[in-house]
Amino acid sequence: MAETADGSSSAESGAIGRHERLLDEIRVEFPSFEIRAKRGFPLQRAIAVALAIVTLGGQRAYLSRYHTVLFGKLYVSDAWKGMDDDDRYILLRHERVHLRQRRRMGDLTMTLVYLFPILPLFVAWGRARIEWEAYIETIRATAEVRGLDAARALESDIVRRYVGPDYGWMWPFPRAVRRWFGDVIRSLEAERRPRR
Repeated sequence: MAETADGSSSAESGAIGRHERLLDEIRVEFPSFEIRAKRGFPLQRAIAVALAIVTLGGQRAYLSRYHTVLFGKLYVSDAWKGMDDDDRYILLRHERVHLRQRRRMGDLTMTLVYLFPILPLFVAWGRARIEWEAYIETIRATAEVRGLDAARALESDIVRRYVGPDYGWMWPFPRAVRRWFGDVIRSLEAERRPRR
């Protein structure tokens, strides 16, 4: 296997994976886009410490499992190296939404919306909406790559992330998150029904 600049591998035959094709599209859309390892950047390590403190230890996986778009770059966690082509493709679909949000809102506005409306912790409406737009894409990409059953199986993990410390209890209303999730699944089911 050959190693590419972003740490991904492609077959010796020269075939490139789905995520590598998506990376090419992202780089055309966002020419300054780069993938960087989180642990290599002091700001990312400082964010990890701050999150662990404000969540009373609830979010300790920021460097190991969570990927973050910041200032037009994708900072990948330790988990990136172990992800297969499909996992990376699904992740990049999610993160491309954040890149587009940044372009639409600008860094300052996106940061303020992400952190403050309504509260930085416990009821973070702005963060919940920003992340929901990206999670819709995660669900859609999962259905595309792995099928609707795999997309349906994401529900408990996404609900847990919303109502738990991963994102600072950003929307602690599980029924609302399940309703949003159900709406996306129903729209995917409708898209796949044969037309008469």
